[in-house]
Amino acid sequence: MSTTLIVPGLHGSGPTHWQSWFEGLIPDAVRVEQSDWIDPHLPRWAGAVRCEIERARGPVWIVAHSFGSLAAAHAAWEYRDRVAGAMFVAPADPDKFGIADTLPDQPFGFPSVVVASTNDPWVRLTKAALWAERWGSRFVNLGAAGHINVDSGHGPWPEGLELFKQLQRTQSDVPLGSLDTDALRVPVSKPFDWGSYLRDR
Repeated sequence: MSTTLIVPGLHGSGPTHWQSWFEGLIPDAVRVEQSDWIDPHLPRWAGAVRCEIERARGPVWIVAHSFGSLAAAHAAWEYRDRVAGAMFVAPADPDKFGIADTLPDQPFGFPSVVVASTNDPWVRLTKAALWAERWGSRFVNLGAAGHINVDSGHGPWPEGLELFKQLQRTQSDVPLGSLDTDALRVPVSKPFDWGSYLRDR
């Protein structure tokens, strides 16, 4: 038995957001609630994620968006033995909030993926790729997909769900290592061969 934590960003994820769509389709999904969705306070937000990790039964999967990705990364570092894998979508630039030096800057030790776009107003593609490399995450560039939210057309998001299912199928406890950021574009519609990827590291 496992638990999937849905970790929204600022203002939460409304009913038409892809995270809410995921939540309705993943049987073991639990949404991480914040006491204040407007104030992006990293210690408090990460604390809410930690509480849900501690409460969860079995291994924990994380699906985070925007500032929620930063809170989830902060919390996951302390619970690396409990987290089976994490998907960080459109992570906000920590430099915008002055918290870059408080985030982990080493591979987590569990499979993870960072999904970003070329025109996200909250983070440059190169910055998202940098954090993916630091965390040992697979990096996926969606192209011009904005902040990967409702405003950019990401309500139901089948490609994202398939990406998460691919991550779950890894069942691996080794770091993924860094990727060549000169070849960032990865089509999410094509199944990714995690086995070959891990063997080639």
